[in-house]
Amino acid sequence: MELSRNLVYLLILGCYLVAVVAIGLITGRGAKKGSDYFLGGRRVGPWVTAFSFVAAYYSSVLIIGGGGFGYKFGMASIWVGAINVLVGCFLAWAVLGRRLRRMTHRLDTITVPGFFAERFGSPSARLFSAAIIILFLTIYNVAVLKGMGNTLEVLMGWPYWVAVLVSGAIILLYVAVGGYLAVVWTSFVQAWLMIFGLIFLTVFALIHVGGLENLNSSLAAINPGLMKTPGVWGWAGLISYSLIVSFGVWGMPQLVIRFYSIKKANLLRIGTVLAVVGGSIALLPYLNGAIARVLYPNLASMYPGVAAGKVADLAIPTLMKGILPSWAGGLLLAGVIAAGMSTFAAILIIVSSAVVRDVVQKGLKVKMSERKLVMWGRIVSLAAGVVSLLIALRPPDLILVITAFAWAVIASTNLWPTLFGVYWKHASKAGVLSSMISGAGVALLWQALAKIGWKPISDSGIHGFMPAILVGLLTLIVVSVFTKKPDPKRLKQAFGK
Repeated sequence: MELSRNLVYLLILGCYLVAVVAIGLITGRGAKKGSDYFLGGRRVGPWVTAFSFVAAYYSSVLIIGGGGFGYKFGMASIWVGAINVLVGCFLAWAVLGRRLRRMTHRLDTITVPGFFAERFGSPSARLFSAAIIILFLTIYNVAVLKGMGNTLEVLMGWPYWVAVLVSGAIILLYVAVGGYLAVVWTSFVQAWLMIFGLIFLTVFALIHVGGLENLNSSLAAINPGLMKTPGVWGWAGLISYSLIVSFGVWGMPQLVIRFYSIKKANLLRIGTVLAVVGGSIALLPYLNGAIARVLYPNLASMYPGVAAGKVADLAIPTLMKGILPSWAGGLLLAGVIAAGMSTFAAILIIVSSAVVRDVVQKGLKVKMSERKLVMWGRIVSLAAGVVSLLIALRPPDLILVITAFAWAVIASTNLWPTLFGVYWKHASKAGVLSSMISGAGVALLWQALAKIGWKPISDSGIHGFMPAILVGLLTLIVVSVFTKKPDPKRLKQAFGK
């Protein structure tokens, strides 16, 4: 029976991997210029834009990690998914989408650091943002690869190193050849796999637990706090975590870049609806984690070799193996791997553009033809992926610690310059650069102090993203008020007035 299940998993996963490679190779043949390779020539439709956004946003970290939070904290964790949909999908698209699409087109920018340089007239902002993106997204990709490797290790019985090499090599192939169009089209397919896989898991899980009413009573019997908000989590932890994985999206370049690449600004209205509908799957991993708490209350005893703090992350894989038929389990396995692959691929293209376009071509003033820009984009995509892959094979503890707050550092650097860049004409280049440095610095310092156990911070339950964005916001406003005003010509070009 186990052999039969593994064989079904392998067949479904194999078909999926062949499909994404084919899609990547086919869609990438038209990449002739730098804007084609890094941005798809600004010709991506609303359906592909919206669902590739969902796939890159909800990586395997959401499916596996969200299930872990649901297992530990119960029904209160569903609020995280709800805020993902409201703030990370609806408001991000409604507030940023159209303005970013129009402004980046007027300024002829194809990268997030490039937008800061052209909008504020600050080469230093370009280089600082690019440096943060290159360093922390490369490290963040280690966690994504590790998540895919661990999933294949548990469900397929593959050695961890084989799982990492196989998944990493396939992504490197289609990203290096196909560029941005390969990333968004494969992510479009991957989003649907995630959606259907999670829906099947939820239906089967609810049947096994006896419905929502029985789920609620069973959770209350285990611990009444699992049925309350904020319950066993506490307000500080619930609110700060919800904001970093939703409001933090506004500063994540692999997600914001979707607004740059859509065909027309008006299509973002359709895209907003699609992103919200597709993004609603964010609720399901947390719900399934809570169900796993009822079905497998003694999860730690099932995995005696796993550290106590990491057992909850096995809630979703355990649920998959325990309740799904082989075909549905294979579909969800492909969905989990798809989630990781879409994020990994999206990050590779962002890191490549930051190195080639922002640091080498614009920062160091190295002249490149369009053909060379594409060639070096492919080389750097491969190199960045190989670096992450090699580290992921045996990730040192320090790397895993850094990945825990990489998202906070990147978002704290880019969020306010992006938002104020499209709305506030008085934001100065000194204010923006100061905001970037102070935001990133506070995020790093706060998380480092929490990690070493400094009680005023570690006992607060507040994530470093919260103080970082508050400091970044105040810094941008205060410094902008007291420093040189922006160039009127630059403002006219950016705002089109």
